[in-house]
Amino acid sequence: MSAFTGTGALVRLILRRDRVLMPIWVLCLALIPVAMAAGTAGLYPTDAARQGYIDDLSSTPLLSMFYGRTPGPSLGALIFWRSATGMIVMALVGLLTVIRHTRVEEEAGRRELVGSAVVGRHAGLAAALAATSGASLVTGVLVALGMISQDTPAAGAFAMGLAWAAAGIVFAAVGAITAQLSSGAGPARGIGIVVLALAFALRAVGDVAAGNGGDGLAWLSWTPPLGWIYQVQAYEADRWWMFALIAVLVAALARVAFALSARRDIGAGLLASRLGPAAAAPGLRTPLALAWRLHRGTLYAWTAGLAVYGLLIGGIAKSAADLMADNRQLQEIMERMGGSSAVSDVFIAGTLGLGATAVSAYAISAALRMRGEEAGQRAEPLLATPVSRARWAAGHLVFALLGPAVAMTAAGLAAGLTYGLSTGDMGAQLPRVLGGALVQLPAVWLLAALTVAVFGLLPRLAPAVGWVALSVCLLLGQVGAALRLDDALLDVSPFTHVPHVPGGSVSATPLLALTGIAAALLLAGLAGVRRRDIPAG
Repeated sequence: MSAFTGTGALVRLILRRDRVLMPIWVLCLALIPVAMAAGTAGLYPTDAARQGYIDDLSSTPLLSMFYGRTPGPSLGALIFWRSATGMIVMALVGLLTVIRHTRVEEEAGRRELVGSAVVGRHAGLAAALAATSGASLVTGVLVALGMISQDTPAAGAFAMGLAWAAAGIVFAAVGAITAQLSSGAGPARGIGIVVLALAFALRAVGDVAAGNGGDGLAWLSWTPPLGWIYQVQAYEADRWWMFALIAVLVAALARVAFALSARRDIGAGLLASRLGPAAAAPGLRTPLALAWRLHRGTLYAWTAGLAVYGLLIGGIAKSAADLMADNRQLQEIMERMGGSSAVSDVFIAGTLGLGATAVSAYAISAALRMRGEEAGQRAEPLLATPVSRARWAAGHLVFALLGPAVAMTAAGLAAGLTYGLSTGDMGAQLPRVLGGALVQLPAVWLLAALTVAVFGLLPRLAPAVGWVALSVCLLLGQVGAALRLDDALLDVSPFTHVPHVPGGSVSATPLLALTGIAAALLLAGLAGVRRRDIPAG
């Protein structure tokens, strides 16, 4: 029997299990550059207008760090440049998807069960790579077709689509390696995200150095894997030969992953897990303490990430205000996202709303940790002790509700400090910007509460409902504003009802309504958890 026997059957199993989640992330990611192109074409219809926009953005080193080298003024080149952060998301999705279908399966015991059938040693890993790579290619094709629909050259469109697909495929291979190193899915994700962050940082340093004429570090722009993907330069150089290098890199990473997989036992990792103490510390005697141990790493990461995001918001708010001041159409789009007030306030409110949408992903994942504990059969032994179901669930809900509050506070403080320093009015700007961050929390809590409600009543559907709801909010909040969708449709998102702060008036009614709905959903979810079987049948 070959080591890859049964790969096709496992690919079909992955596609069946992800029949809801995978199409959602494929479509959402594919729509990002198309929406950007549609909005940009209306805002900056000529090369001269687009060149002025590029010059304004590239004058800020922080934006150069995020977007990369300055492009030409064509619409396609500008969108490839602007959508660089979308490729980072694509890479992250590829990384997490492979880990989900490899290391998570081993943790849950399903990998060993499947392996008892006529399935080769490497079939599971090969199936995860094949399914993720296929979905990434579909995303790339949709990106290309979408860009062609915006009257951009077909060659550049397909180069851009392949670059997006390459980001997902390369980091799927990275995820295949990290899944062999650790015995747990959490550390595997952490290692993979560190690799992604390091690749981004090296590429960013190289691009900033090149933009400032610093030849000494400019070579870092070519650091693989992200450096190679950015160097495709769709719509300008169209470096097709870069994809040959990327294909060789993917093949090498996959080969390393299969070699590492062959050298370890199922359920184990190549990096030995550190043994814990023989007796638990006094601080682990409560469900909340256990939840803290499970959630603290993710909370630290999200808090640090949102603090960096806040620094970026505060650092570029004045530049963004100058940019929008000369373009009324851009102001109107930002006003739909951030309200009608001073241009800088509109920008800060809109970008804080985007950050809150991102933080909702943390809130949903924290709520879904209960589902992971239940499916992994770790909740049942705990509940066999004198721990009630309500106390067990409450420990996780603390992080699903207060964790986003900590992260948004970090974003608000960082943005307020940097913006206050740039304006010379720290005392007035810091509380205004911090308030703009905290006012987003009821909408975040509503999405978390919706996930908890479905977990309590229909636990198998909880992941799908939570992520679909977040995807809808993201599309309506970002793409909807650019496409000027009807207000009745935009009102579906809870973020639409959040007061636009700083700059706008604050009404308690929508905040209380959102909080009340969230509380009702939480109570429904907790009631369901108390009444149903654990684990669910």
